[in-house]
Amino acid sequence: MDRRVLFATLILFAGGTAGVGVAVFAFVGLDDATVDTEIVWESDPAGGDDGTGAVVATVDGDPRVIQPATDGDDPVIRAIDADGNPAWTTPLPDGTDPGGIGGLVAGTLGGDPVVAYTSPDGELVAVNAADGAERFVVPLDGTGGIEPAFGDLRGDGTTELAAVSEGGHVLAVDASGTVVLETELDGDPVLRPLAVEGTDATEGADPDDSDTRSDGGLAVLTETTAGQTVSVVDANGGIGWSEPTDATALSWNAADTRRGGIVALGNADGTLTTLEALDGSLRYEVGLQDVPIDVGDADAGRIHAGGTGDVWAVDLLDGEVVWKQQYGGETRVNAPGVADVTGDGTAEVVVVNRGGGVLAMNRNGEAVARGSAGDAVVYAPPLFADVTGDGTAEVLVVAEDGTVIALAV
Repeated sequence: MDRRVLFATLILFAGGTAGVGVAVFAFVGLDDATVDTEIVWESDPAGGDDGTGAVVATVDGDPRVIQPATDGDDPVIRAIDADGNPAWTTPLPDGTDPGGIGGLVAGTLGGDPVVAYTSPDGELVAVNAADGAERFVVPLDGTGGIEPAFGDLRGDGTTELAAVSEGGHVLAVDASGTVVLETELDGDPVLRPLAVEGTDATEGADPDDSDTRSDGGLAVLTETTAGQTVSVVDANGGIGWSEPTDATALSWNAADTRRGGIVALGNADGTLTTLEALDGSLRYEVGLQDVPIDVGDADAGRIHAGGTGDVWAVDLLDGEVVWKQQYGGETRVNAPGVADVTGDGTAEVVVVNRGGGVLAMNRNGEAVARGSAGDAVVYAPPLFADVTGDGTAEVLVVAEDGTVIALAV
């Protein structure tokens, strides 16, 4: 079998910046023997959102795709069941642009599946994923419109819901909607907040003293006229640390490693920067290409990123680019996701590009499945859910018009 795998050595330089390393990796070619994906179903379109606001929630063991939408002229949140059919809709406040709520986030509060968003008018809203019923509404000190975050922010084994609003106001609530953490940062929020591991419980605490360590924290990216700053809010609502960034981050994600948690930023200049969650120090910075990159999911000690026609797997510890896969020519590749979509018991890296092309790769970066969502324009990363009941996740592609396309490998 002709795998057409070409190994190459690339030397990556980034202007001599401290922490920018040299990477040796495998460039992996596509394989004509890959499996083709099959479209299982397509939902009806859902106007009002560009597809990036959708999430998957699990209700009594069954997946549901939940997304901002319009029902006629009315702004709503709608849920789609495992067969691609409507499950429920719940209204958004009158006059709300579904695309202006900054996207939904799915999680659990008090053991119940919940989806949440922040409204442009400045409210943190949580609804039950089972039926769309409102769970609570909490006012924010400033306008919203940025996706909130679920996480065990206090390190006590319970999940909180955190949001950031205009002016750098940060708050977190418990399962009942009661505020349990609140603080102020300089600047306005840029991207969704991230739950992170390995923060100090108090500013200036000894990182080697286990009594001062917290298992949870919230990373927040804010921006002023002076540039962007990454801050971590600790379990007590204090500022564990704040570090200005040299580049402009357009995407980010958090990951855990055997050396502690990190925050990974995908920058406008094509660099990938990782900061230690404990103190904000630079772990590494790697130049991937000279156009913006989208940071996606982490798995098996690697963080994955998409760019223009390329996908990378980067080692979380040292920044070595483990492999690079070219895909789609000059078409933008959205942030990669990770899931077992082939049923082999190991996770694949799955990407969707702006033209609706789908590619699944194994741990070595070799293509194992390819497909297409048709003529769809796609801005969203892939979602995953077992919609066929066979125990293996299917790839869910959400198009620009809100249509959800389920593809099976």
